[in-house]
Amino acid sequence: MRPITAIRGSVVALALALSGSKLSAEPSPTNPPGRIEVTSQDVDASNQKIWAVYDALIKMWSADFKQIGEKFAGPGIARYRDRIRTPCGYLMPQNAEYCSANNTIYFDDVFVAGQVKAAAEALGTDGDMAGLGIIAHEMGHAVAMQLGHASRNSYDNEAMADCLAGAFTQRARIDGSLEQGDLEEAEYGLSSAGDPTPPLTGDQRVDRRVLARLERVGHGTSEKRVENFRTGLGGGAGACLSDFRGMRT
Repeated sequence: MRPITAIRGSVVALALALSGSKLSAEPSPTNPPGRIEVTSQDVDASNQKIWAVYDALIKMWSADFKQIGEKFAGPGIARYRDRIRTPCGYLMPQNAEYCSANNTIYFDDVFVAGQVKAAAEALGTDGDMAGLGIIAHEMGHAVAMQLGHASRNSYDNEAMADCLAGAFTQRARIDGSLEQGDLEEAEYGLSSAGDPTPPLTGDQRVDRRVLARLERVGHGTSEKRVENFRTGLGGGAGACLSDFRGMRT
């Protein structure tokens, strides 16, 4: 994805000196075992695109909220590497999360850069949307929660965030900021981070409990994550949240 807007100085305040050494990023759950090696240059390049896309996300959702008579409180964004304590609890490496308690998106920048590199190697592209889609997904949580859409069912929340990431990608496609291969990269990233299908026992009562628990705590299978993303990609924000139906794009 091409950078869309200028970088916000306030966001870059968390600058971290990197030495040029190789870093390691764990693969996503459904990737083959092993460690993905990324360099400091890989991480720098990934972060620069994240800052720019962060600005584009804030601009888009602020404008969309204004159209429906609401005000979007743009979340902050912070990168980390080691386990950190947030107002939402401890956050482990190899992750990204939106914390509503302080309206902040946290992301492990080595992990995100690793997802970019994995997509690049698999698809023969620059892989950037596999990482940028993570930020769009977390911003989707902020959008949904600020409009009062939060479920006790984890899958419902994650499906909404995937759909809203698709809506952002649709807007980027309309304004010409997508590059060739970006859609494939986004779907590769979602598919790689899908929940594995649990082994079933054949006992209907036990299997129902297993599947119900997965639905409460999961993100969805690879197929469901891509399907939810495509819903937003095809129908925009109105296909994800009723609040935006009928809104001009």
